[in-house]
Amino acid sequence: MAKLYFNYSTMNAGKSTVLLQASHNYRERGMETYLLTAKIDGRAGSGHIASRIGISEQADTFREDDDVFNMIQNRLNAGSVACVFVDEAQFLTEDQVWQLARAVDDLNVPVLAYGLRVDFQGKLFPGSASLLALADEMREVRTICKCGRKATMVIRQDENGNAITEGAQVQIGGNETYVSLCRKHWREAVEG
Repeated sequence: MAKLYFNYSTMNAGKSTVLLQASHNYRERGMETYLLTAKIDGRAGSGHIASRIGISEQADTFREDDDVFNMIQNRLNAGSVACVFVDEAQFLTEDQVWQLARAVDDLNVPVLAYGLRVDFQGKLFPGSASLLALADEMREVRTICKCGRKATMVIRQDENGNAITEGAQVQIGGNETYVSLCRKHWREAVEG
């Protein structure tokens, strides 16, 4: 029976690496996968899922007004797919998460979504909130804080390394912009 999985973490935990490895495992066994990523995040180039360790794959992209159920159904109509992988799942809308759930239920295809749980202000992303509510199974991809504890939060920093506490929820960036921290060090950083 197909399920909707949500694999979540902070920045730099290796979510994309885990996604690409899982997709490779399917393909190595002769099973096709369908990869999706958010159009808004073009750091690796449009239509690419890339890991910091240097591996990448082509992927279709979704925007907030796309019907991902139809995208998955069209891909299935073109040929067999054993599993759907979605990177940058925090950028899904609530409706799109329901569309993923519908793909699992009605098309009987497993969907593995990978994304951030919270933003730099400690608030859930809409896509992540919906996945936490609807996923059949959730898995945390762990990374560590500078102190060695599990990192569960992320700060956005300015060019001088100071924590930014206000601004738009979405600002695309990598290590130059975001740092993963445990809750204690996140509080210290944002409380100044």
